[in-house]
Amino acid sequence: MNKKGGILSFRERIILLVTVSLLGGAFSAVNGQVLPPRPIIVTVNHAQPLAFGAFSPGLNGGTLTVRPDGSRSSTGDVVRFGMGFIFTPAMFYIRANPGTVITMLVNPPVTLTGSGGGTLSLQIGSTLPAMPFVTSVPWQQQTTLLVGGTLTIGDIVANPPGNYTGTFAITLVQQ
Repeated sequence: MNKKGGILSFRERIILLVTVSLLGGAFSAVNGQVLPPRPIIVTVNHAQPLAFGAFSPGLNGGTLTVRPDGSRSSTGDVVRFGMGFIFTPAMFYIRANPGTVITMLVNPPVTLTGSGGGTLSLQIGSTLPAMPFVTSVPWQQQTTLLVGGTLTIGDIVANPPGNYTGTFAITLVQQ
């Protein structure tokens, strides 16, 4: 009501509305920062390890590379064979909050041991998605990470036929 006891004018209603809005805003909750990020969860897909397929080192050796896109190449006189042996990048699943930046640290080469003697040097290579990358899916979903690698292979005497096995670790940094 106005001073005369009547109904408020349009102007008086606007002033009252603005005053009530300002007072209401003075008591609303304000958050200073978001909750801390969740740690990422990394799961290994044991059904798809890093595998190089069948090959022969030749007289001088060289390298054999499996890329994250599933392709394979060699240098030197390393000969690649089909023979039904698979070659695949390693597959991992990452669960993280959307917007999390993930980087992989470069680890030193790993030594693989052959069933017939000999050793190979494995250097973990590029990834898909390429590092660093930003997760874009909700926490409940996971991002697939494919990891390639390169074998350094000696001559046929240093690397006789057989199965070469070993383990490697990757270090992922959440930013």
